[in-house]
Amino acid sequence: MGNDKFVIQGLDLFYGTNQALKDINLKIPERAVTALIGPSGCGKSTFLRCLNRMNDFITTCRITGTVELDGGNIYDPETDLILLRRRIGMVFQRPNPFPMSIFDNVAYGPRLHGDRNKGSLRDIVEESLQVSALWNEVRDKLHTPALALSGGQQQRLCIARAVAVQPEVLLMDEPTSALDPMATARIEELVRELRTRYTVVIVTHNMQQAARISDTTDFFLMGEMIESGPTQMMFTSPKDKRTEDYITGRFG
Repeated sequence: MGNDKFVIQGLDLFYGTNQALKDINLKIPERAVTALIGPSGCGKSTFLRCLNRMNDFITTCRITGTVELDGGNIYDPETDLILLRRRIGMVFQRPNPFPMSIFDNVAYGPRLHGDRNKGSLRDIVEESLQVSALWNEVRDKLHTPALALSGGQQQRLCIARAVAVQPEVLLMDEPTSALDPMATARIEELVRELRTRYTVVIVTHNMQQAARISDTTDFFLMGEMIESGPTQMMFTSPKDKRTEDYITGRFG
């Protein structure tokens, strides 16, 4: 593990008068998988969305503190949001392919950013589908509707769509919660491979999943970040009693 990709300092987030995140201070290492764990409603997904300013779409949302990506504060008023979201891809809980062909789903982002060259789009689509471990299953049906794929394939397609614009970071919000065990295992395997190219931050409800796929784990509770550390250490010898109680299933 090398440098920190994100450095978060004094992050507070409010929805109206309700404070959803309280003084979050955290470093997220580059080219590694960071898992965010904690009970429902503890702020994990809200925090994840702070990392690419997805909360900007919520009018009642107010944020203070800094989120630095490679040393630059993404909440700086000068930030180019289109560029930011190109650098930081997002994969949601439920697969959400666009109602178009498999090819057009993956080519969507590059086209949006001005790439109209057929040959180069073909290369990008193939490479992205290779990266998301889907190419061998769909190579002969690129022009069929994406919505005809199985749930697990749709989620891998959404990963391909996210990596097609060559992001540096992939945010994943419980990407396997709607999938069966086999599809979940495929995505977990994929996440482990993606760390060689990307910084991956994944919200998961599944403690075993966090233990299997992440390098670092951050435990959230009631809007606070309670403890952060190497995954193996967090799961075997957590420092905070609350972390231990959550990990051993006493609550959550």
